Amino acid sequence: MKIIKAVVGVLRNESGKLLIAKRQDHQFMAGFWELPGGKIEGDETTEQTIIRELNEELGIKVDALSLHQTMQHTYADRIVELCIYNIDQYLNIPTGIEGQQIAWASVQDLHNYQLLPTMKAFIDSITLPNKYWITPSSDHQSEAWMKKFDEKITQGISLIQLRSKTTLDNNFITELHNKCQKNSTKLLINTIDKSFNEPYCDGWHITTNEMLNLKSRPCADDKILGASTHNLNEALKAQAIGADFVVISPVQATQTHPDTVPLGWDAAQEAVNKINIPVYFLGGMGLEDLDKTLKIGAQGIAGVSAF
Repeated sequence: MKIIKAVVGVLRNESGKLLIAKRQDHQFMAGFWELPGGKIEGDETTEQTIIRELNEELGIKVDALSLHQTMQHTYADRIVELCIYNIDQYLNIPTGIEGQQIAWASVQDLHNYQLLPTMKAFIDSITLPNKYWITPSSDHQSEAWMKKFDEKITQGISLIQLRSKTTLDNNFITELHNKCQKNSTKLLINTIDKSFNEPYCDGWHITTNEMLNLKSRPCADDKILGASTHNLNEALKAQAIGADFVVISPVQATQTHPDTVPLGWDAAQEAVNKINIPVYFLGGMGLEDLDKTLKIGAQGIAGVSAF
């Protein structure tokens, strides 16, 4: 099976809308909408390719860019290895120079277009934050626990995993969810008795064992599903059952699990390169690791005390 290496760019206008382009009749997957870009030629780097492609296709000059995400998608007759770049600064107004139809669409409006398969993972990656806070797993209703929770939602943390090894009162979870909603924060439940039907949350986070025992996605598509994984194979399984993102750990050595051998950055990056859904790094991570994490195409970092 042939492997095609390609790059695409994420362009936003002043309203925050994204530029998408419709594939033409002579192209593979004609009629589908995608991010603008193209194939790597010769000895080009991925950065050189996206700069050239966007100039040829849209007539823009890229001044600044950064890696957003890498992914790999298998079609019936080919494998596409894709690098997605944020186009942070550019000159000129984009136009469909090659006769392609282009459109500016909000994230919400993207669902109204016939999108390439790779676009779902991309949408997840731009709607999820780069920090994922996991609550302490005990003493939930203590003053110290509640103080920390309140601090996080007022400090701009927008994705929280409510983790508990014991059953929690539904009214308590509802209270937390109400607080989150007032602060535009998403709350995912990771409790021992989750049913995937709880109305007082924005989704669920499943443990590795729970994930390995599932054959399909256990919740509705309009909810968020995260999964804990510890290696590439587990991350691939999580992707296969329909998880929206994975947390992979431990990337670095941790004080809480000193006998656990960390994956290391190379293995963590391999997971990022080979799965399509967003990846958070957990284990020995701190805010000082966030830039490195983002530069290799991961979604961000997760942790109880990482930030």
